[in-house]
Amino acid sequence: MQIYISGVFVNINVDVSAANCVPLSQALLVGTPVSTISLDQLLAAFETWTLDSQDRYVVFRDVHGIIAARNNAQLDLAHQAADIVAPDGMPLVWALRAAGDGPVYRVCGPDVLPAVCQHGLSRGWRHYFYGGAEGVADLLAEALVKKYPNLKIAGTQCPPFRPLTPEEDEIACAKIRAAAPDFVWVGLGTPKQEIWMGQNKGRCGGATMLGVGAAFDFHANLVRRAPSWMQRSGLEWAYRLFTEPKRLWKRYLVMAPIFVVLAANEIIRRRW
Repeated sequence: MQIYISGVFVNINVDVSAANCVPLSQALLVGTPVSTISLDQLLAAFETWTLDSQDRYVVFRDVHGIIAARNNAQLDLAHQAADIVAPDGMPLVWALRAAGDGPVYRVCGPDVLPAVCQHGLSRGWRHYFYGGAEGVADLLAEALVKKYPNLKIAGTQCPPFRPLTPEEDEIACAKIRAAAPDFVWVGLGTPKQEIWMGQNKGRCGGATMLGVGAAFDFHANLVRRAPSWMQRSGLEWAYRLFTEPKRLWKRYLVMAPIFVVLAANEIIRRRW
């Protein structure tokens, strides 16, 4: 197997007996542990995780989520208990690099979804889609199967927008267990998806849960994503703000400046 470290591909031998011991580096950023991991290293981790029957979950974290966790104990707990908290937004990557935690790469949920689908084709990985508005999970599955014809879809669920009762939550998890997926893609939005994964870890039959939010709408071809050059330059937030100002103005115009101040203070303290 090859993984990507510091700009080069390195051949490694996966020790199946050490499937629970994927080495990861973490850095604390404004109170949230963020994994300094690349996409290739994430795929290598999934190679080992699919060999056992242990539930795990991955959070793709941005500025909004980090600041929101400061006032949301459940979200903060979900961050602390996650197996991986990947840096989804470029501001996190820049902050971690400035603090001396490099090499750090952006590992974005909407990019990870197709990468895992493609990577798992020859491995028979099974995918389950949980979330989105009514019918969106089915549209997403159809779009991905069209793109990856041999993709194995274990099932879909679109839960109601309201909070589920404990009985409804158990029924949802029972359906996931019965479908026996390797990956459960969760599109409930922040902070709901992170809290849901944290609360239901151990109830999904050994699947890896990934909270990918807007990736459902992007890959179901319901919402247009920012151009590639904006993604690479860290301007995807500006595109999303322009297209959804009523929903996202607080996230980018209030929370982002708070993050800049807190992160700058942290970088200065750690570097000097």
